[in-house]
Amino acid sequence: MSINRRNFFKALGATGAALTLGRDAGAAKSTENPVEFYGILYDSTRCVGCQTCEISCAQANNLPEPTDYPELGVVRKTDENRRTVVNVYNTTKGEVYIKRQCMHCNEPACAAACLTQAMHKTKEGPVVWNGDKCMGCRYCMVSCPFDAPKFEYNSPNPEITKCTMCFARQQEGKIPACVENCPAEALKFGTRRELIAEARKRIVENPGMYVDHIYGEHEAGGTAFLYLSPVPFEEIGFKTDIQKTSYPALSKGFLYSVPAVFVLWPMVLLGIQDATKNNNQKNNTDE
Repeated sequence: MSINRRNFFKALGATGAALTLGRDAGAAKSTENPVEFYGILYDSTRCVGCQTCEISCAQANNLPEPTDYPELGVVRKTDENRRTVVNVYNTTKGEVYIKRQCMHCNEPACAAACLTQAMHKTKEGPVVWNGDKCMGCRYCMVSCPFDAPKFEYNSPNPEITKCTMCFARQQEGKIPACVENCPAEALKFGTRRELIAEARKRIVENPGMYVDHIYGEHEAGGTAFLYLSPVPFEEIGFKTDIQKTSYPALSKGFLYSVPAVFVLWPMVLLGIQDATKNNNQKNNTDE
């Protein structure tokens, strides 16, 4: 079936412009007022492993509720049916529970790897996925240092799924479901600056309770999800070799030195796909 020329060039022009817009965006950001990202502070010394956060997350996102439980020696992982999990670790200070989900990086590698901006960082802080823009490359999954994005392999209409920090709820003036329902108050929602200040206060006021480190303050350039722990983070399954510089910062020079044709080629393919889709819809309507 032939591709409608008008639809093709319209779609191609829109996607091809992304490269230029991406370069201009960096300059524009420097002139704008800095945005205060929101985030979540998780205090593992308060967590009792009740899984209320998992259940609340499942209910808020219409997902199956968990049927398994935190168990020593078993590392439960997020997948297409659960966006957060709680694990338990045997440490030098006894059992410690840890909640895991997307870290919502300040400069997310997943968003930098996405050529169509389907995965993107919102001005409020959450990193979210827009299915209408996705071309199915799954580069977001490969690039994430925290292994957060998941793919619905068994779905006839697969999507990329992960924690969104309840972005839809935030837009309604609500806080994330996991934070709202945590009975032990192990989770605290607020601006990232407020959360870092609160974390430092807890460390100073309780020096024997916490290790002197806020995980996520600098890791991968900083994340919106921040952690406090009573033991070194390697004891509770965290990657401690994560670099402090954001991962997208490593590729900036490379991207600007690559001939535009190689950067634009996936956008060309997406333009063809979009134009074909529009043409098919028009033909179906005419019939």
